[in-house]
Amino acid sequence: MSNTFILSEQSGAVLHVTLNRPDKFNSFNREMAMQLLSAFTQAATTPSIRAVLLTGTGKAFCAGQDLGEAVDPSGPGIERIVKEHYNAIILAIRNLEKPVVCAVNGVAAGAGANIALACDVVVAGKSSSFIQAFSKIGLIPDSAGTFFLPKLIGFQRASALMMLGDKVSADEAVQMGMIYKAFEDASLSEEASKIANTLASMPTRGLWLTKKLLNESSVNNLDRQLEREGQEQVIAAGTYDHKEGVQAFLEKRKPEFKGE
Repeated sequence: MSNTFILSEQSGAVLHVTLNRPDKFNSFNREMAMQLLSAFTQAATTPSIRAVLLTGTGKAFCAGQDLGEAVDPSGPGIERIVKEHYNAIILAIRNLEKPVVCAVNGVAAGAGANIALACDVVVAGKSSSFIQAFSKIGLIPDSAGTFFLPKLIGFQRASALMMLGDKVSADEAVQMGMIYKAFEDASLSEEASKIANTLASMPTRGLWLTKKLLNESSVNNLDRQLEREGQEQVIAAGTYDHKEGVQAFLEKRKPEFKGE
């Protein structure tokens, strides 16, 4: 019988996805990575799911890769681990046509930190920390760390954190723009759920088009980005939720979005 390394449960319109290998600080092995990818497939293919909330069990959010598997001669090997596990997970998050909220509950190290930073909204408990731990074992930051972190906090800070492997507290992460907000540990789950539920009640199609344009913004020049905004705005204006939002505004009532 397979181990349940990923817990997945739908509550209302939110899919709660929990990394569940607490004895290993939620470090990834192949089975856990495949289970996480399955959870994102569930989110992508279930119309009633309109947002995802990702978190971890125990004292850590995720300590990155299980190094025992990484050096195991009979294991998948580093090339497959990067390509089939982490690259696939990052693409699943960024290509999901629904918002992904990450609630970091403890240390987020290595790939664990970068998976969190790839999510749409990242919050953390006050005692949490982020560590680009790769340099400590002679590796380079993967899981799109070299893509997202410089864009979030700037080249110089990203370079220093990746080379020195300094620990960044949740409050420091907020101050430097790495994450959205930090909450007291006891209220993290509640506050993250509020954010996920709010997003799940919003115009899902419009949120996806926003996410899509953010994905493209790193490679487009200004002229191209303006062109793409115009194209996607036409699509957004044709959705049910846009029409409902305008009608609700005119009628001075709360809109009832369907995610369509």
